Amino acid sequence: MSDNSPWKSPDSSGLPATPEQHGPLDPHQAGANGAPAGAPQFGTPSPSWTPPSKPGLIPLRPMTLGTILSASLMVLRRNPRPIFGLALLVMGVVTIASVALVGIVTFSGFERTLSASGADAEIIEAGAAASVLLAALFAAALSLVGSAILQGIVSLEVARGAVGERLRLRGLWNAAKGRLGALIGWSALVALAVMIGVAVLTVVAALLFAVGGTVGIVFGVLSVIGGVLVAVAVMAWLGTFLSLVPSALMIERLTLGRAIRRSWSLVSGSFWRIFGILLLILVIVQTVASIVTAPVSFLGGLGASLLNPTGNEEAAVATFIALYGVTLILSIAVGAVTVIIQSAAPALLYIDLRMRKEGFDLSLTRFVEARNAGDFSVPDPYPTGEDTSTRAGDGSPSATS
Repeated sequence: MSDNSPWKSPDSSGLPATPEQHGPLDPHQAGANGAPAGAPQFGTPSPSWTPPSKPGLIPLRPMTLGTILSASLMVLRRNPRPIFGLALLVMGVVTIASVALVGIVTFSGFERTLSASGADAEIIEAGAAASVLLAALFAAALSLVGSAILQGIVSLEVARGAVGERLRLRGLWNAAKGRLGALIGWSALVALAVMIGVAVLTVVAALLFAVGGTVGIVFGVLSVIGGVLVAVAVMAWLGTFLSLVPSALMIERLTLGRAIRRSWSLVSGSFWRIFGILLLILVIVQTVASIVTAPVSFLGGLGASLLNPTGNEEAAVATFIALYGVTLILSIAVGAVTVIIQSAAPALLYIDLRMRKEGFDLSLTRFVEARNAGDFSVPDPYPTGEDTSTRAGDGSPSATS
C-alpha cells in the first residue's frame, strides 16, 4: 500500500522550521521580543538611555530653570544648621552694626544742630548731613562684605552638595580658608566702583543745578534721571557677566583677576539666560520677603497706638523700641533666608555652565562613582587654581557629617 501523505525532507539537525515552512507569522504567537513562538530567546534588549544620577543636591546634567529654582530652595532645607546659622550670624552682626552706627551718628548730628549758634548753624548742619551720608555708605559697604562672604560659603555648600557631601560648619569654614580675603577684596572693588559712579553722577547734577534758572534745573533733573537709568543698565550688564566671580574664587580657588576672566568667559554666549534667571529669582525672593515683613510693619504701627492710647511719651518710646526690635529680628531672619537663596543661584549657574561648555558633568560623575566605590585617590574635580591644598570633601571626619 502506498503512502499518499506529502513528502517531507528529513530534519536530522533538529533545527526549528523556517518562517516559510510555518507560513505567515501570526502576531498573536510571537515571542516577547518579536520572534516566532518557540524560537530561541536571547533576552530583552538593554535600554539605550538611563537618567543621570542625582547623588545629592542636583542631577549631574545641564539644568533647566525648574531645577535651578528648586535647588536654590533646597540648599537651605538640605543642610540648614550650618548654612542658616552662619547666615543668621552674619546678617545679624551686619544689620545691628549698621543700625547702631547710623543711629548714633544721626542722633549726634541732630544734637549738634540743635545746640548750634546762628553763625555756625549752616556749617554744623552740612557736617551732620555729611556724617550721616558717610555712615550710610559705611553700612552699605559692611552689608556688601557680609553678603560676599555668605555667597562664597553658600557656593562651597552648593559645590559639595552636588556630589552628595554634607559639610558641617567647621568643614565649610576650613574649605573657605585662604579665600575670604579675595572675597572681601572683590566686594571692596564693587563698592568702590559704585561709590565712584554715585560721586560722578552727584557732581554732574550739582554743576547743572548750580547754573541756576529753569534751564539748569531741567538739565539737572534730566541728568539725574538719565544717570540713574544708565547706571542701572551698566550694573545689570556688568553684574550678570561678573555674577560668577565669587563661585570661581571659592570653588576653583582662582586669583581675583583669573576669577573675573573666568566668570566673563562662562557667561559669554548665555547672557540673557543668566540675566533672566538671576532677575527672576531676585523678584521672587524680594516679593516673598515683602509679603512677610509688610504685615509686621503695619501691625507695628497699629500696635503703637493701641498699646499707648493715652499718648504718654515714655510709654511711646518703650513701645517703639519693642516693636522696632521685633521687626528688626524678623528682618534679620528673612534677610538670612533670602541671601542664601540668592547666593545659591549663581553657584548653580556656575556648575551648569561648566557642564554645558566643558562636559563637567562627566568629571563629577566619575568623582562620585569613584567615591562610592571606596576609591579616594580620585582628585577633586572642582579646584583648578594655583592653591589646591585646601579641598572640601576630603572624607575626613571633621569635614563631613
